[in-house]
Amino acid sequence: MSRRAIFAARTNWTLEENAYTRALRRHRQSGRKILDLTASNPTTCGFHYDESAILGALQNAAALHYDPQSKGLLSARAAVVEYYREIGAQVDPERLILTTGTSEAYSFLFRLVCEPRDEVLVAHPSYPLFDFLASIHDVKLRPFPLVYDHGWQIDFSELEKCVGAWTRAILLVHPNNPTGNFVSAAEAEKLNALCAQHSLALVVDEVFLDYRLPGRETRGAIHGTFARNSAALTFVLSGLSKISALPQMKVGWIAASGPENLVRDAVARIEVIADTYLSLSAPIQHAVPTLLAQRKTLQPRLISRVASNLRNLDAQLANQSLVSRLELDGGWYAVLRVPAVQSDEDLAIELLDRCSVAVHPGHFYEFSGEGFLVVSLLPPSGQFEEGARRLLAHVNAR
Repeated sequence: MSRRAIFAARTNWTLEENAYTRALRRHRQSGRKILDLTASNPTTCGFHYDESAILGALQNAAALHYDPQSKGLLSARAAVVEYYREIGAQVDPERLILTTGTSEAYSFLFRLVCEPRDEVLVAHPSYPLFDFLASIHDVKLRPFPLVYDHGWQIDFSELEKCVGAWTRAILLVHPNNPTGNFVSAAEAEKLNALCAQHSLALVVDEVFLDYRLPGRETRGAIHGTFARNSAALTFVLSGLSKISALPQMKVGWIAASGPENLVRDAVARIEVIADTYLSLSAPIQHAVPTLLAQRKTLQPRLISRVASNLRNLDAQLANQSLVSRLELDGGWYAVLRVPAVQSDEDLAIELLDRCSVAVHPGHFYEFSGEGFLVVSLLPPSGQFEEGARRLLAHVNAR
């Protein structure tokens, strides 16, 4: 008699290390110093944190009292509402649900709008985590392309072709990770019309929203936060990981907006899901006002670092001809276009082995075709400058 498999098919991932990961592990074990141009964890990139304020906020005596609230404590939600007020959006605290980071928020939304094998349309290039989150919930991601022509744009002709009987939502990152492009006002209008026409939800990840680079030329008016969206049922995701550069605190949220009847029903259903987990801890919830306030000192430092590294990168690019940088409006990353004479992964491994420089190959982010490298703009300036110098010298010497 045949035996049934113990593990669910949804977990049949490729668990072996890829060639790049193996090379990175070997390099680290050798003891050689790596100039890490993939570093995007702000807590390891040399930024100063107000330790007394942050740690003190976690010692609130009120956390000793258990007050389970499915949407999250009102005091914490009120702090998030104030954040949105300061960036020009009105958010109803009763339409705000706190989560343990944005990954849990995605889980809630996939469960809310999708049956098994339903589809969510997602822009490519994109963040690789989405594939795992979707597969865990038996949701299929169907990609639609961003196209590049002096800046990134949504290919609406291809997006409309992707909408089918199984489509339940469109997922965007605003600004995109890693391309750094914001959704334009014109694109937002088209997205709303498409969602309304096909009864789709719009899911917008805005974790990088505050990191618009100063003085950047754009292809048109940038759309602000989607938290004030009214034409389509919209779920905005964000959290402290990027807003306050505190990824370890695991505070995220869902802000719902759109047609009144749909929002009311959606929030009621999410509240049941959230009530089932009650996952966000009391000390963290009581600390949210203080943790959110950290953004006022940390964000200017991060934006200054990103802008400085970008200027340095552009200055080095100007002295050679083989590597170029794609336009970006914000975020923490830059995309480099390199000659496609080998796979991006092979080039990234070469940079590790010969130059001790770590970069991400473009296929990690679902770029179509070869010839793309992704670098973080967060590393300390000296490390970034030397890493970029070695990268460009190697590519130009091939």
